[in-house]
Amino acid sequence: MPHFEDFYAAKLRGSLGVTDAESVLDLRGTNRATAEASLKDMLERSRFAKGKTVAIRLDPPPEGGGETLFQPAGRLLLDAKRRGLIERLQTLPSQDGLGFYVALTGRAERTPL
Repeated sequence: MPHFEDFYAAKLRGSLGVTDAESVLDLRGTNRATAEASLKDMLERSRFAKGKTVAIRLDPPPEGGGETLFQPAGRLLLDAKRRGLIERLQTLPSQDGLGFYVALTGRAERTPL
């Protein structure tokens, strides 16, 4: 079996991260309402643009445990995937911190008449 460099092995395993994304939506330090509004805005804008990939960064859990934006953001993104706005949805690899890697579907290409 061939051996791959870590970079290429990670690509084959599907662990796409911040460096692979075309843009980054950094929601670290924001509250839940602001984060949800930013995600909804990103999804709405993606309907009118070409598809792209986005790394969404979130705060890690506070020291001693506590609530994060991971679950509410994940639910919102999963719903968008079900509606066809997202092609690919996965968590960021551990070295990139807490968050998601998202491939937005974008606007459907129109065929000329």
